[in-house]
Amino acid sequence: MERLVVEGGQSFSGSVTISGAKNSALALIAGTLLADGVTILGNVPQLLDVRVITDVLSSLGAQTELLPGGQLRVDARGVNHYEAPYDLVTKMRASFFVLGPILARTGRAKIPLPGGCAIGSRPVDLHLKGLRALGAQVYIEHGFVEAVAEKLYGANIYLDYPSVGATENIMMAATLADGITVIENCAQEPEVVDLADMLNAMGARVRGAGTETIVIEGVSRLHGCEHRVIPDRIEAGTFMMGAAITRGELRLNGVRLDHMQATVSKLQEMGVLIQADGPDGVIVKGHSELTPVDVRTMPYPGFPTDLQAPMMALLATVKGTSIITETVFENRFLHVDELLRMGANIKTEGNAAVIVGVDRLSGAPVQATDLRAGAALLIAALTADGQSSVGALHHIDRGYEDIVTKFADGGVNVSRLVACDPLLV
Repeated sequence: MERLVVEGGQSFSGSVTISGAKNSALALIAGTLLADGVTILGNVPQLLDVRVITDVLSSLGAQTELLPGGQLRVDARGVNHYEAPYDLVTKMRASFFVLGPILARTGRAKIPLPGGCAIGSRPVDLHLKGLRALGAQVYIEHGFVEAVAEKLYGANIYLDYPSVGATENIMMAATLADGITVIENCAQEPEVVDLADMLNAMGARVRGAGTETIVIEGVSRLHGCEHRVIPDRIEAGTFMMGAAITRGELRLNGVRLDHMQATVSKLQEMGVLIQADGPDGVIVKGHSELTPVDVRTMPYPGFPTDLQAPMMALLATVKGTSIITETVFENRFLHVDELLRMGANIKTEGNAAVIVGVDRLSGAPVQATDLRAGAALLIAALTADGQSSVGALHHIDRGYEDIVTKFADGGVNVSRLVACDPLLV
């Protein structure tokens, strides 16, 4: 069992380059299955989740190759299977993204019900509703979803909730449908726009991505293309909060501030200085006295649920009372108990958490309960009094590329140790 060991009292002071967006890369990689040709993706983060979904593509007959400089080459011309392996899909929810592309490409798809972080119920009913509207027959039996359609047809689809995954899955399937598909009340996240941009580069006809209504005019085939993954706004937000919680200063490279308006606005409301520095650079300073704020997670363009845990860690160190209301996932306060072990003063009731800032956190052995909780505990440990260790690193490795090196670039030291190390006995 590996753990990250952190000596408290450190402050960020350096420069960190933000990786390509995990949440975008996974959908893009699945989308390459639609192309009758070779697609090259750039700025692909080297993450556990990326390895899992490339293995899924390989199992379906695609050829994948990681190239130097964070490029991924996918040749989908040999796709000849429609069933994804159980052991891969159940590791990661995003593997479910291959359902729409495989159905559109082969006329049939059989995918296990997905796994992922235990942050609450994330049903796939909206995905299946959309595929049924496109003309597919969909069955759920023995833990698998099977969809069959000799031909997909354009349809008007209204999503009861603006689900990112459902929007992307339906959008991908609709690119090869006969006719026009209109998706209403769809997700507006930058990752949806990124996928639409890649699909259009393949020859698709998608418009309206980034708004509440997306219109897809189906085409007969798609070809390969070259596309670069957008920067990871969640990783950027995590490091912004790391600079703030340590009262330090960071330069972040490769950031899209236009994708982070809610996050930036809330941090500035607290007193964090954030200013653009060049076309894709950002300076973040947390030197000033910070003030408490109330936060409500919402679908984009609201405050992202993926930054709720790091924000809670930050607010735990800010004098005064703050309230976080989680509206996206019903089970995303598992990190509270771990922050309490570090001396935080947090009380939860339903989907709300009341945080009263303390003078200092104290180092403690803690466990990452999910991907973003792990990042929250890491930045909390940097400002704590004494040593902390963070376990269950497989969660962190799913979403943060080479985090030890990036922390070092930011001027702080984090050690990755295995259980047999005498320091952990």
